[in-house]
Amino acid sequence: MTAAELHAPRASLAATLTDTAHALPSERVSLRQLLELIGEQGMLVFCLLLTVPFLLPVSIPGVSTPFGLLILFIGIGVTFNRVPWLPERLMSRHFATAQIAPMLHKAATLLAKLDRLIRPRMLTFTGSRGVHRLNGLLIIVAAALLMLPLGAIPFTNALPAWSILLLTAGMLQRDGMVVLAAWLLVSATLVWFTLLGIGLLQAGEQAQQLLG
Repeated sequence: MTAAELHAPRASLAATLTDTAHALPSERVSLRQLLELIGEQGMLVFCLLLTVPFLLPVSIPGVSTPFGLLILFIGIGVTFNRVPWLPERLMSRHFATAQIAPMLHKAATLLAKLDRLIRPRMLTFTGSRGVHRLNGLLIIVAAALLMLPLGAIPFTNALPAWSILLLTAGMLQRDGMVVLAAWLLVSATLVWFTLLGIGLLQAGEQAQQLLG
């Protein structure tokens, strides 16, 4: 099974998340169960879903590292046009349904707005293997940034999460305009993190001078 089989959904993204929320077990759900509930829309929708906690004011403790790692593995799969290997330890991790269900419903509301805007267009930017590989590499980069322990700093989670969401939504719905927007956002994200890194280094040097 190749990565090309991981998209072309038959239902809207919002409908998929709503159906998934209604099918959740009553108490706890593992990441593997979430993937199984998503069904035919596959890995890219799962990748999109994993960005949701970083976009909405819904607090789910301990998601940054496992969700970021899974997104990174999916990005590797997209890059090499193969279904990715996903670590059993991460896929078996459980979360309370009471935390996941509201997240899915709020994400569905958000994606319902995007569904009205996203449509197949500018297919040059969605169909070729080279573009597919580039998108996979950008997902890997954004996932790595998402995993950095900088959540308390503004935009450090939201920018890479939105980048991943736009990349996956554009790929799923064959919308080259959304893919282009994602490329621009990834570029802006890299600029922001570069400036942030320079600022942190300068702050560290100033602290050393004061202490010295």
